[in-house]
Amino acid sequence: MKTLTLGIPKGSLQDKTVEIFQKAGFNIYVSSRSYFPTIDDTEIKLVLIRAQEMARYVEDGVLDCGITGEDWILENGSDVVRMAELLYSKRTSNPVRWVVAVKEEGKIKKIEDLEGKRIATELVGYTKKFFKSKKINVDVEFSWGATEVKAKGDLVDAIVDVTETGESLKANGLKIIETICTSTTKFIANKTAHKDDWKRKKMEYILMLLQGALEARGKVGLKMNIPEKSLEKLVKTLPALKKPTISMLTEKGWLACEVIIDEKEVRKIVPALKECGAQDIIEYPLNKLIY
Repeated sequence: MKTLTLGIPKGSLQDKTVEIFQKAGFNIYVSSRSYFPTIDDTEIKLVLIRAQEMARYVEDGVLDCGITGEDWILENGSDVVRMAELLYSKRTSNPVRWVVAVKEEGKIKKIEDLEGKRIATELVGYTKKFFKSKKINVDVEFSWGATEVKAKGDLVDAIVDVTETGESLKANGLKIIETICTSTTKFIANKTAHKDDWKRKKMEYILMLLQGALEARGKVGLKMNIPEKSLEKLVKTLPALKKPTISMLTEKGWLACEVIIDEKEVRKIVPALKECGAQDIIEYPLNKLIY
């Protein structure tokens, strides 16, 4: 049997990734003692790998494909196929940012003030490239964690750290003076594996379902019956992703209507639908939305 070896990120993205796979229709079981989760698809072999290392293993062909951040692809300088962007992170669906942060009340106001200074970060390679491109000489050291504390405690002059909202940096008395890159989650493939027809089609199939699950977030379906005479007014009322699906009912003068909308719009829309004469309104959740 042919098998696709797929790496999923261990660590901060792990739970979110498993959740999205489940929404896409894949049931994954992760044991705390194993790096090889089980999945209810015999054609997929899963491997848990830290996002920081994923691109390197995919490039080397140890993995056929994997999920990691654009930041770690850049950090490793990996030559891989970026098949798709998957818009999710550990807290939001927004890109994360790698930023230069310094003490809020310190003397450093802009990145030029870091000339000759020390910077701590986990993103060492890309940070060095960034400051070299700006012609600013800095000493960049690897940080094993708790990076914010190092700037707050004057162990270093600045840090380069990843943030989604900036709240943690602010809580630690730090301010952002520069963004060096933004990153979203990417589905990447080994170049040789991508040329294999079976593996590429399998990857595309997985991606279609994952993207469908991501598209469905925050959206619901609405079904209702409406008087035929009210159809034009109802269509103008609905903030639909597409035109609503309309079908005939056996009862003369009535139509069935189905539409997909943002969940946050439901409480505003339902009273308006009732005013249009809609009846038997049903709201239902979505797992996947595939265009």
